[in-house]
Amino acid sequence: MQIENGFTVAAPADALWAYLLDVEKIAPCMPGAELTETIDDRTWKGTVHAKFGPVSMSFAGTVSMQERDDAAHRVVLKATGMEQKGKGAANASVTSWLEPAADPGSTTVKMQADITLTGAAAQMSRGLLPEISKKLTQQFADCLQAGMVAVAPPAATSAEPVGGVGLGVSALWATIAGFFRRLFGGGAA
Repeated sequence: MQIENGFTVAAPADALWAYLLDVEKIAPCMPGAELTETIDDRTWKGTVHAKFGPVSMSFAGTVSMQERDDAAHRVVLKATGMEQKGKGAANASVTSWLEPAADPGSTTVKMQADITLTGAAAQMSRGLLPEISKKLTQQFADCLQAGMVAVAPPAATSAEPVGGVGLGVSALWATIAGFFRRLFGGGAA
């Protein structure tokens, strides 16, 4: 599944780029993620806790930096993970880059992800992944903005599961509302 997202941060591109490349600083901003080991400056191990309604899942995996272009502010990451209690797997290739924003002193972060899920995660997230992705991206953006303006980086806390009933219900509602808008020819709400 292809997903595209983006968000704007009130920070100049060079400062934001340096902050984004500091995995230990941004890991706490990734909803449900926990950094467990730094292998080297291009490879990390971690876990992601996800919750789809009443079903909780944990994935353990590796993220590696495949490409990095500091001049273009572009990076390509490859992530692989296995569900810890089941037979599911998640694989993703994520390309991120920075662009100037409309507001001076702000930068837009763009992301394109190619995500493959198998097992229970694929069944639970079917049709909801784009909406869930938007919500997770917004949570990451809010945390990143707070970290950029704070004197100290955001404190690492225990990883809360991604989602929960509220996230699942709001994603489901957005999907249903989008279906009815398309069905009846309405515009965006």
